[in-house]
Amino acid sequence: MTHVAPNLFMRSQPRLLLPALSALWNQRQNRNFLLHFRYTSDVAAGENKATVQSLYELSVDIKKIRRLKPWVLSKEVTHVKETAKILQEMGADKSSVAYIFERCPEAILCSPTDIHYQRELWLSVCQNEKQLVELIKRFPDSFFTVKNYENQKANISFFKDLGLKNAVISRLLTSASNIFYNPVAKNKHMIETLQSNYIRLGGSQENMKNWMMKLLSQNPFILLNSSAAVEENLGFFQKNKFTDFEVLSLLSKLKGFVFQLNPSSMQNSLLFSKNIFKCSDHELKELIIKCPALLYYSVPVLEERLEGLLKVGISVDQIKQTPAVLELSAEIVQYRIKKLDAIGYSLKGRTLEYLNGTKKDFEVTYGKIQEKKERPIFNPVAPLNIED
Repeated sequence: MTHVAPNLFMRSQPRLLLPALSALWNQRQNRNFLLHFRYTSDVAAGENKATVQSLYELSVDIKKIRRLKPWVLSKEVTHVKETAKILQEMGADKSSVAYIFERCPEAILCSPTDIHYQRELWLSVCQNEKQLVELIKRFPDSFFTVKNYENQKANISFFKDLGLKNAVISRLLTSASNIFYNPVAKNKHMIETLQSNYIRLGGSQENMKNWMMKLLSQNPFILLNSSAAVEENLGFFQKNKFTDFEVLSLLSKLKGFVFQLNPSSMQNSLLFSKNIFKCSDHELKELIIKCPALLYYSVPVLEERLEGLLKVGISVDQIKQTPAVLELSAEIVQYRIKKLDAIGYSLKGRTLEYLNGTKKDFEVTYGKIQEKKERPIFNPVAPLNIED
């Protein structure tokens, strides 16, 4: 029987390879760990350790701040504990404080003195500190943007004297805080410009205050415009032969947004609508009064919305009869048309009024159509099935 010598090389190869592979794998893992450690160290290298520790103690998610505004953590001077204490004195619980710091990391850079001034300022138009805390949670950036304190204080007094209610002023503070940084003289001049033009266009002295209050509550950003822009845009309407009454109507319908446009863009929108609907100057004015969006939206937006309607079988004549449908985005229009199609209601050849309105308006209309479709037809000569 032939004896075969064992192949020592073949048997020992796996034993030799396993340690080698294991060492290689460990080497790669160590390198990855070092790279990760080096990256983590680099991220946190410039951070203020005391700031980070104070935020951790308040259960603040540091990762969110590092993603949002990491530079805040590197500031040498911060006021984490002091700011947290002031918020807690106002009634904010620990989770609310953490939420505010995560939403607005710059809050920890405000000095206690500045926050004290902001607290007093905002309380002058808030019902109580509970409401103030809720406003800060919703609009922390507005509250912790501390600048032009004297201007803010003067403008609050000015708006109160003008007749704006505290609820409206607090809404302006949170949504349009920039108007409070203006010198009060600038806001006053803008108000006077609007008032004088309202009277000139035929508005009554008795209704002027209500008109102004409504305008400011709907679009406070109007105060960021210049009086020259107002006069220029009003001149555009005169040039295009809009009557004073029509201009006043547009100002009310557009909530003052017309002053944020410019004559060039409005002219382009007018020409686009005139070409699409093939109408006279008089008809065009009527369309604009019915649907100010034809004036407000740019040509690319109008083109997109028009194409969306045409793609689903709506005709230009239908749109001309109900131009307000162009105030809706293409997505909203398609969604509403699909819902109506699903219950067997086609808009082809019909009015587009059912598409208009807010979401709530449409749902009410849709419900009525659906109810009408499902209602059984009553036959007056059919025998009644009445049990004795």
